[in-house]
Amino acid sequence: VQLQASGGGLVQAGGSLRLSCAASRMITSVFNMHTMGWYRQAPGKQRELVATITSTRNTKYADSVKGRFTISRDNSQKKVYLQMNSLEPEDTAVYYCYISPPDQWGQGTQVTVSS
Repeated sequence: VQLQASGGGLVQAGGSLRLSCAASRMITSVFNMHTMGWYRQAPGKQRELVATITSTRNTKYADSVKGRFTISRDNSQKKVYLQMNSLEPEDTAVYYCYISPPDQWGQGTQVTVSS
């Protein structure tokens, strides 16, 4: 499977961004069975979980983004989204799309939040 993330950019604090991730080389019926998610890695820090969404659309969020970020998926398009509102400078990181199994990450997209 290949994961292609997009939607990153530069935004002021308090602003919003929507990340998208498209899965390819995977048929839709298989995509539907996988957990999808987003991780992020800030400079000098370890990669951390941001949010995940299961095949049954159960969601999980890092405490730092609860109430501000929303993960969703469109199985027909084989896509997962991350709506990010009320962005803070601490959200600045490279964001990676994730699929499990097999615990695979795609290429990242840079999100920069200016104060």
